[in-house]
Amino acid sequence: MSVFRLSLREITHRKLSFMLGLLSIMIAVGVLVGAVTMLNGHDLRTEQVIAQKEAETREEMARMEDDYRRIMKDMGYNVLILHENQDIDELEQLGYPTHYMPEDYAQRLADEKISTLNHLLPLLQERVNWPERGSEVLLTGVRGQVPIFHGMKHERPPIMDPVDPGEIKLGYDLARSMEVGEDDTVTMRGTELLVREVYNRRGTQDDLTAWVSLAQAQEWMGRPEQINGILALECICDPGDLGAIQQTVRAILPDTQTYEFASLIQARGLARQRAAEAHETAIEQEMLYRASLREERRAFASILVPVAAIGAAAWVMFLMMGNVRERRSEIGILRAIGVRAGMIQRAFLLKAVLMGLLGGIIGLMAGVFIGAWLSEIAPGIQGFGALVEARVMVAALAGAPVLAALASWLPASLAARQDPAIVLQEE
Repeated sequence: MSVFRLSLREITHRKLSFMLGLLSIMIAVGVLVGAVTMLNGHDLRTEQVIAQKEAETREEMARMEDDYRRIMKDMGYNVLILHENQDIDELEQLGYPTHYMPEDYAQRLADEKISTLNHLLPLLQERVNWPERGSEVLLTGVRGQVPIFHGMKHERPPIMDPVDPGEIKLGYDLARSMEVGEDDTVTMRGTELLVREVYNRRGTQDDLTAWVSLAQAQEWMGRPEQINGILALECICDPGDLGAIQQTVRAILPDTQTYEFASLIQARGLARQRAAEAHETAIEQEMLYRASLREERRAFASILVPVAAIGAAAWVMFLMMGNVRERRSEIGILRAIGVRAGMIQRAFLLKAVLMGLLGGIIGLMAGVFIGAWLSEIAPGIQGFGALVEARVMVAALAGAPVLAALASWLPASLAARQDPAIVLQEE
C-alpha cells in the first residue's frame, strides 16, 4: 500500500475532521490574502478618489473661468491703456481721456500675444454736443474686438459686440431720458441711427453714454485713425501680479501707460485663488483621512493575521491529535502487518499537506474577493493583478501546506511511534 492511498483512505474515513481542518486553513489564508488585498485596494481606491477630486478641481476652475468671463462682461473691462501724457486725475474728473494714440496700437498689442491680456477694444471717447437734444453726451466710438490668439483654434467670445455703421447703443438712463427703446431711431448730428441695444443699468457713467462705430466717432470728432484708449481684460490668477502688465505693455508701446481697475482684478484673482486653495485643502484632507484609515486597517490586520495563523495551526494539531487517538487500533493493526512507522507518519503529513493546499487555494480566492469588497474596488474592472501581489499568492499557496504539516508533525510522530503490541493488547 502506498503512502498516497493510505492518506486518501484516512481522509475519506475522517471526512468531518478533514473538512474542519480545511476550514481553519482556509480562514487563515483568507485573512492574510484579504488583509493584503484590502490594503492594496485601499491604496488603489485612494488614487482613484484623489484623481477624481483633482479632475473635479480642474473642471471647477474651468467653470469659474467661464463664470468670471461672464461676470467681467457685466462689470466691464479691468484695464485701460492710455497715452503716457494722460493725467489720471484729469481722467477721473472728466470721465474720458484727453490724449490720443494711433488706432493701430491695438493691433500691435494683439500681434505680440500677451498671455495675460484678452479682449482688446480700441475706443475714442469724448463729451460732445448733441444738437438735436440740445445737450452734451459722453460719446464712445468702438470697433470690433481685436482678437488675440493664444494657440487656440478659435477667438475668445467678445465682451462687447461692435457697433455697426448706422446704429447706436445707449446707456440705461440716457435712453430713459430720451424715451426711446431698442429698434427705435434717433438723429444725431443729422444722421439717423437705429437704436440697436439699450444696456441695463450699471450704476456708472455708462448709464449716460452713447456708443457708435469708431469710424463715425472719428468723423464727428475730427480725429481720423486715432483713439484715446484701449480697453482690455487682464487675467490675473495671483493678485500679487497686479501691476506687472504695465511693463509688458510699455515694452511694446513705449509712449503708453496702463491704468488698472485694481478692485476688479483683485476680486477676480482672489476668488480664483481661494477656490483653488479650498480644493487643495479638500484634497489634502481626503488624503489624510484615507492615510489614517489605511493605518487603522493595517494595525488591525497585523493583529488578526498572526492570530488566525496560530489559531489554524492549533486547530489542525487538535484535530490530528484526536484523529490519532481514534485510530490507535487501526494504526496498531497496520504496524502489526508490516507497515513501517515512516509510512504512517508520511500518510498523516500528506493528509495535512493536502488539507493545507486545498484550503490555501479556496482561502486565496475568498480573500481576494472579500478584500476587494472591503476596499470598494470591483476586481473585474481593475483586475486581480492590481490587488494581489505575486509574492502573497506564492506565500499563501506554499505557506498553507507548510503550516498544516508543521501543526501535524507532532501528532503524526506520535502515531508512528506507537508500539503495535501494546496497542493491540490494550484493545
